[in-house]
Amino acid sequence: MNLYPKILLIMLLSTLTMAAQNLSGTTALPYSSPQVPESVMFCGKKIDLTRFDRHERMDRELLAFAYMHSTSLQTIKRANRYFPIVEPILKEYGIPDDFKYLMAIESNCSPLARSHAGASGLWQFMQTTGREYGLEVNKNIDERYHVEKSTVAACKYLKAAYAKYNDWIAVAAAYNAGQARIAGQMQKQQTDETLDLYLVEETARYVYRIIAAKIMFSNPSSFGFRLKASDLYMQVPYKEITVTTGIADLSTWAKKQGTTYALLKNLNPWLRDNFLQNASGRTYVLRIPIQEKMHYNPKSIIPHDKRWVVQ
Repeated sequence: MNLYPKILLIMLLSTLTMAAQNLSGTTALPYSSPQVPESVMFCGKKIDLTRFDRHERMDRELLAFAYMHSTSLQTIKRANRYFPIVEPILKEYGIPDDFKYLMAIESNCSPLARSHAGASGLWQFMQTTGREYGLEVNKNIDERYHVEKSTVAACKYLKAAYAKYNDWIAVAAAYNAGQARIAGQMQKQQTDETLDLYLVEETARYVYRIIAAKIMFSNPSSFGFRLKASDLYMQVPYKEITVTTGIADLSTWAKKQGTTYALLKNLNPWLRDNFLQNASGRTYVLRIPIQEKMHYNPKSIIPHDKRWVVQ
């Protein structure tokens, strides 16, 4: 084997290490572990985290948020755009505000999120569940990608689950595992405490991930994330146009409205094709960005939550 490439690689790594040392003034990167609190409030209920298994589960999720830097940072940035929309809907339907953190871990606050299994949107609905809770889902229209409508559907789902369990922690776990599975495991394992259930890894981690997201959003700087207000994603000003007929070519239609097809799709991701079929004559509201207000102005961005930014 030719040693020359290996020597170059060693030299490069050495140079990078020296640069890091010069910048930090230390011989090692300052990795640290976020502190696990003794307890945390979730949906009005105090959860004790001092027992060793709960402490270690929470520690795992806090570490994941702390060192998955790009994902955590983007989730906070997007939340500045979507939390103001989601929070009033949760309140209207009587859903605890903490469930916005469930949305955050489901989709990283991206309305375009799609899982390998086909779950889509901010709340990661499967097609069947989306239709069951009032969303139009087909090849032309997919309201799982509609921020407000999918949030209303999620509220209906969560309310139905609460009627079954009368416990919001169980509701959160059931959002991942399904209502029948959580109820069955409670009966089988003879406990009504969701956090004491022995579950498959994904579900066992799920509620802890939601709580870890709440902790991170409450104090991002304690995770090493030092954001300025100008780093957050802005609210996009738009006007609304109501249509009750089909649109043969959305590109042509967008141009007539003074925008582009790409921007039309950006503000209306529930449009899943380059036309709007609408054979049944339904009413749709399309959002068009206001041209003169859609550019970033760092001085005009207001943090939805002041705790997200350094002063």
